[in-house]
Amino acid sequence: MADRTPLRSAEPSAHPATKLLGELRRALNTRHYSARTQEAYTHWVRRFLRYYRQRHPAALGQMEVGRFLSALAEEQRVSASTQNQAASALLFLYRHVLHKDIRRWAGVVRAKEPKRVPVVLTPDEVRAVLRALHGMPRVISLLLYGSGLRLLECLDLRVKDMDFERGEIRLRRGKGNRDRITILPGAARPLLERHLARVRERHREDLRAGAGHVALPDALERKIPRASHEWPWQYVFPAGRLSKDPVSGHRGRRHLHESGVQRAVSAAARTAGITKRVTCHTFRHSFATHLLENGYDIRTVQELLGHRDVRTTMIYTHVLNRGPLGVQSPADRL
Repeated sequence: MADRTPLRSAEPSAHPATKLLGELRRALNTRHYSARTQEAYTHWVRRFLRYYRQRHPAALGQMEVGRFLSALAEEQRVSASTQNQAASALLFLYRHVLHKDIRRWAGVVRAKEPKRVPVVLTPDEVRAVLRALHGMPRVISLLLYGSGLRLLECLDLRVKDMDFERGEIRLRRGKGNRDRITILPGAARPLLERHLARVRERHREDLRAGAGHVALPDALERKIPRASHEWPWQYVFPAGRLSKDPVSGHRGRRHLHESGVQRAVSAAARTAGITKRVTCHTFRHSFATHLLENGYDIRTVQELLGHRDVRTTMIYTHVLNRGPLGVQSPADRL
């Protein structure tokens, strides 16, 4: 019988299944999963191994996987999206690493997914938060609001993705591994040009110091060996410190870590005296809502946000200033 030890009681093993995790990473790499997805899937497979005290997943089946997912909802009180991510990780493990045909499991206790209306700032509130920001977090936040980017999409931008002449940002391998084009706001252009001038000078200094390398997607580093040191491929928002690439061993800069920007935005909202819960994603919500308020059609907003389904974009119709259906309250006619 499978071990029913609760998640909180399971002790991590001193001897993790390194071979299995290595096979998992290779399978994810082969299918070009993003680094963030690889990290998340590896985390959930480790949690699964700890829950069953390092028993090999090949000896476990659909019932044990279902019990683990139910425990996440009942004992850990995880959100529905977190539980779904764990399920996707285990499905991937069984199908592509263990080559076992495990189907969606019945009887799993599902975490409840509440329908939440997004937090949206007014234009005055956006201005107040931006005024309280400085340096890179200010430029990044202006792009999040002016272009509707997700934070990681913004941090993953390369210099070549910025088209100042056309006023466009070309997003490569965004969420769902899809490309899209969005607006490069004119208001961000002066700040961005000054920022890029400073970044380019620092890149030149890195090159003189024998560094200046940046990781490239797919097999580009093999196809274009010098591209990893060239200016167009550098991150728009590079990290403050040099680091060594774990694959190539070259020194260079990764992109800025998201946590620093998140902290700066939260602090700026407090400084501005805003009582709403303001995160980096709030700028994206505000971008979409303000476009709809200004009369742009929902299909255009859908394309700019990169939503597959227009129903995802429809959530913003519920937070428009004119009301969910454009209905005027009778109290406003008294």
